[in-house]
Amino acid sequence: MFKPRRGDRVTAERVTADFWFDPACPWAWMTSRWMTEVEKVRPVDVRWRVMSLAVLNEDKLDQVPEEYRAYLRTDAWGPVRVCVAAAAEFGDEVLGRLYTAIGTRFHNEALPRDRGTIAAALEEAGLPARLIEAYDSDAFDEDLRLSHKEGIDKVGQDVGTPIIAVPGPEGQEVAFFGPVVTPAPRGEAAARLWDGTLLVAGTPGFFEIKRTRTVGPVFD
Repeated sequence: MFKPRRGDRVTAERVTADFWFDPACPWAWMTSRWMTEVEKVRPVDVRWRVMSLAVLNEDKLDQVPEEYRAYLRTDAWGPVRVCVAAAAEFGDEVLGRLYTAIGTRFHNEALPRDRGTIAAALEEAGLPARLIEAYDSDAFDEDLRLSHKEGIDKVGQDVGTPIIAVPGPEGQEVAFFGPVVTPAPRGEAAARLWDGTLLVAGTPGFFEIKRTRTVGPVFD
């Protein structure tokens, strides 16, 4: 259990961190694995939420590479639709294990990002096989867009996934994109990154720290 040291700016009060993800994004997957570590070393509970790279990019498809454009128009919709359908029926609490099942297959195992892979993830997550019908249906697209908008409105249109939002000082919410990190920090390293991220993100007027990525996502 986390015990704050004298001089720490974090507290032992439990907070809920809303985490918006698209399971297709490898960098969001890295950040999500870090957040599962943060839950172990800080008084944080993650509430998983869904956003969509397809929705984010639908007005700028002419600006992305052709191969990615084709993906955004087709298979990018299926996984997030299934996630939203699962949450609509069983609550947001099922999203953590479903995201883990999908993300492990997509990223660690490099399986096809298709209907069959999502069906297997549903089985692993203990969810009904019938939810796969949402993959090719627009029945949950309104809910998907609302969830996406709720996250993106907190940080603006110039970012992607993931988005994290937590209660801040004096009741003010702190929301940010990222952090983008690889490999996912563990243990005390995860705790330090969490503390530092909250410190900079909670600073009034702070907007960005960035440097060129020199490596790709490291899945372990």
